[in-house]
Amino acid sequence: MSEAPAAKPNRGYGRWTPAWFLAPAVLTLFLIGIYPTIFALVTSFRRYNIARPREGFPFVGFENYVAVLTDSTFWASLALTAKFYVTVLPIQVVLGLIIALLLHKPGLGLLKSLARVTLVVPLATTYAVVGLIGRLIFNREFGVANQFLDGFGIGGIDWLGTQGGAFAAIVIMDVWQWTPFCALIFLAGLSMVPGEIEEAARLETSSKLALLRHVQMPYLMPSLTAVMILRSADVLKLFDMVFVMTRGGPGSATDLISIYIQRVGFRIFDLGTASAQAILLLIITIVISRLYIRLLYREVN
Repeated sequence: MSEAPAAKPNRGYGRWTPAWFLAPAVLTLFLIGIYPTIFALVTSFRRYNIARPREGFPFVGFENYVAVLTDSTFWASLALTAKFYVTVLPIQVVLGLIIALLLHKPGLGLLKSLARVTLVVPLATTYAVVGLIGRLIFNREFGVANQFLDGFGIGGIDWLGTQGGAFAAIVIMDVWQWTPFCALIFLAGLSMVPGEIEEAARLETSSKLALLRHVQMPYLMPSLTAVMILRSADVLKLFDMVFVMTRGGPGSATDLISIYIQRVGFRIFDLGTASAQAILLLIITIVISRLYIRLLYREVN
């Protein structure tokens, strides 16, 4: 007689066990991501002023969007955000790539490990703390920035009291915090280059630019795409650091779009208009991300 097949051991896994493991992550994503987005989308079609609750929250269609698109201050804040974007992003990408190429050199050993740990420090610092550090560094009376410039005979600059100085200050602090992120992503991309191919290329040419262009860059394109998408989203919604450092001032020198949306929503209490502005900013971010994926992303064969 043939023996019956052995029964599979029962490990106590039920049909819904995977769902229970996924439930906390899905619930968290819904509460902090999906639900606020849906709420903002619904609110953007209503007259939603929390300072006048007795008026109710009537549906007004695209009235809020029309008000936003005809608001000159909104476009001025968006233009300033675009200026900030095209200033910090190229600096971070170029400096991050240079740092990654320096750390990718063979024979660094312990120095490379120490550099990686050092690069994590700015990333582990919250935006608000970076803003406080920036206020101390660029203080006119005792800030480190002016003390450094005094060594070159340059008088004290009122960084946070002038339009150009305040804008330069938030650029410097954002570059300081997020250049290490770009460097670490590029360093991970360089680690994907096959060692034998890179070594053969080094023997064939002494030009570092040729090595970067023809050997390393194809493997860096996915990393570059990730950097551009993630940093684009972060720059466009940057709020904490700028709010702590300058609160959008002096005047409108650092009045980025996120600062303006916060002012409309929580100072004027017009959540309907603020939600419409936020949805338009979300659409701009998605469009930019899709463009980067289409233009930059390439699979390495």
